[in-house]
Amino acid sequence: MGTSIEGSNLKTIHVVAAIIVKDGHILATQRGYGGYAGYWEFPGGKIEPEETPEEALIREIEEELKAKITVDSHLIDVEYDYPEFHLEMKCYLCSLNSDISLLEHSAAAWLNKENLYSVAWLGADIEVLKALELIL
Repeated sequence: MGTSIEGSNLKTIHVVAAIIVKDGHILATQRGYGGYAGYWEFPGGKIEPEETPEEALIREIEEELKAKITVDSHLIDVEYDYPEFHLEMKCYLCSLNSDISLLEHSAAAWLNKENLYSVAWLGADIEVLKALELIL
């Protein structure tokens, strides 16, 4: 894992991430599948060609967590090179309007400023944590 590489020929993947905030805590989810299973991330997923980032986020959270959210505001854009692909991730602060059910993740945790780094985050999500430290 690493930061952006100049002139990289990696395939670019465009995704969105929900930074769900509740009572000073943020929702972290643990990947339950794929090469990065066991790592923690902010829930979200790929943007489909016909979607806005906000529409993609609402759809992905419904699919992954069976939850309803409100997209409140844009927080940060992150670009990150994984060994297999280049990630462009738009991150939004969101409010949760329902309970959650883990449909694709193996675990979830509500983290606050004191324990934000207590889980093994994916590389791209660490960039988001730095922005969150300023508002939590």
